[in-house]
Amino acid sequence: MISLLLIIANIAGGLLLGLATLDKWDGESNFFNKIAGFLAPFQTVIGGALVVLAILTFWGNVLFSIASILGGLLLLTHVFGKVPAMETSLRKLSAKLMPFKAIIGIALIVIGLIRLF
Repeated sequence: MISLLLIIANIAGGLLLGLATLDKWDGESNFFNKIAGFLAPFQTVIGGALVVLAILTFWGNVLFSIASILGGLLLLTHVFGKVPAMETSLRKLSAKLMPFKAIIGIALIVIGLIRLF
């Protein structure tokens, strides 16, 4: 059950993070923009689920879990200001990961689809 929730969170998080690249592939239909518009209010929940569920299943697939944790950290950047003890270190990590946002997003989609089948 936890694995299925992580797969769903990977695909949803990948859609949110990789939207810039997916929008270029989409063309005129705006399919991915519509999906991302629906998922955007749940960004914090998806990011938290990615981090927590990836930690719970860390030893099953270490590489997949690391990608999920990185994606979750990118989705939770707006929440880091509310954690004063770790704010500076989390913001620095997030700033270093931000150039790779689209790559991590596409990787999360691929990981989710691989683990689904």
